[in-house]
Amino acid sequence: VFAGLTGGAIFNTSIALGRLDVPVGLISGVSTDLFGKKIIKDLTDSNVNIKFLIRNKKPTTLAFVDVKNGQANYTFYDENSAGNSIHYSDFPNIPKIVTALCFGGISLCTEPAASAYEKLFIQEIKNKVLFLDPNIRSTFISDEISYRKRLNKMISSSDILKVSDEDLDWIVTSGSNINEKIEKLHNLGAKLVIVTKGAEGVAAYVKNKKVINLPAQKVNVIDTVGAGDTFNAGFLAKLSNLKLLSKSNIKNLSSKHISMALEYGIKAASITVSRKGANPPLLSEIYILVPISTIVSNSIVFAVFVIFWSLRSNIKLAANFPISNRNESVVASFIGKPDAILNLLKPAIANSFGIDILASRQCITAPIAITSVEQYMQSRL
Repeated sequence: VFAGLTGGAIFNTSIALGRLDVPVGLISGVSTDLFGKKIIKDLTDSNVNIKFLIRNKKPTTLAFVDVKNGQANYTFYDENSAGNSIHYSDFPNIPKIVTALCFGGISLCTEPAASAYEKLFIQEIKNKVLFLDPNIRSTFISDEISYRKRLNKMISSSDILKVSDEDLDWIVTSGSNINEKIEKLHNLGAKLVIVTKGAEGVAAYVKNKKVINLPAQKVNVIDTVGAGDTFNAGFLAKLSNLKLLSKSNIKNLSSKHISMALEYGIKAASITVSRKGANPPLLSEIYILVPISTIVSNSIVFAVFVIFWSLRSNIKLAANFPISNRNESVVASFIGKPDAILNLLKPAIANSFGIDILASRQCITAPIAITSVEQYMQSRL
């Protein structure tokens, strides 16, 4: 028995961004059939701008997922589908306010959609932050030579390349270890390369800089569907929150900012894998983790922050100080809506703690408007 759920690589990422209160839009071919209507509903429910979807009467791509021991295996039915049939001429003009484009998934595997997305990618090299997650599905690739050529061309101009360890081995067949493989991607042109390694965590590589390694969070894994897509959303969301998701800023990301974005992506993904299906978290499910040592060294700012939040009648402040493996941390969960005073405090707190202070809302109320879109996601399902 199969349960009918909407999904797809960049679809999941756009849903996750919307739930994290990041302005986001999706461009893709979407059918007018029963499944397409469900896709539209799920997008709008998660605050994803649907203005630029390309609607047609062709069928929706179907993917059957077999989950065993938390790992997913996929079978796709995509011939002559609504998503696969789009051409470059179908794409709308991309507004200047859009700062980033995210590409990946099976949309890069089959024609005519694959060439359309490739051309769009090349068109925006000088204008937008280009995030690429190949999300390799080798059984879906019918023309490996053409696919590898397309992928290498896009990697060479990507600002951020995210791959799983399995993707990395498929893309770079030579090299005896991960460092040699990453070097080949850097030599190809990739600037920031992120490798997700499941339970072993995440690593980020910038040429001629120290590798950033972060551990995975320990959670009870139900299934991994949508985990990488949610990580992508968390990473992009943090860069957006830090006002770094622009072509000018992306070139000079500090190790500190990369680590912050990685941590946010890991947190978001850890929630997704702890429940069934690709079900990314709401902003209200994301907690802020602040080291005690940082709080002590910034006690005055923290005291002002606690007093301010404690005085608010509609705010619940919960602080716990668990000790695990001699690593101390404070977990503060804030439920409410930030106001003008908090916005004044944010810069000082962010500079002191090295983080963004996020007020977790109980529901998503941000309007869906192209004038506020900062991420412009593209995909097909």
